[in-house]
Amino acid sequence: MIYFIIYLFLEVLISVNISSAIGGLATFFEILITAFFGISILVNFRKTLLENMNAVSYNCIDLEQFQRLNLFTILGGILLIVPGFLTDILGVLLQFSTFTTMAVNRYNVKYGNCKTDFENKNLKKDSDVIDVEIISDNSSIK
Repeated sequence: MIYFIIYLFLEVLISVNISSAIGGLATFFEILITAFFGISILVNFRKTLLENMNAVSYNCIDLEQFQRLNLFTILGGILLIVPGFLTDILGVLLQFSTFTTMAVNRYNVKYGNCKTDFENKNLKKDSDVIDVEIISDNSSIK
């Protein structure tokens, strides 16, 4: 209960200061634009979830990171929909932390433990075997 009261106090304080600086019309458009971004994040969450599931299946991230990435994305999208400057700032920060975590996990793949389908097949070829195609010309040898 005390955290909610602290949140309301900070939300009102920040919203009044920013909206008095930028004006009422700009505040209205900011609310609409951030709500649009929040809705688009939630609509496109299916793609993010699929990428994270592929990363888990290839052992690029563990289940704890998978849960955290998805939770931050959903929570950030919801915070962007809720009107208020503090919630918008927190929603954007959650999106950036998710983006940076995904970028780090994608390019710094946990010490090389990420295995793709090509690497899992372990196809080893003999070095002394030559692949040849034999073409017959349908003529009989006499």
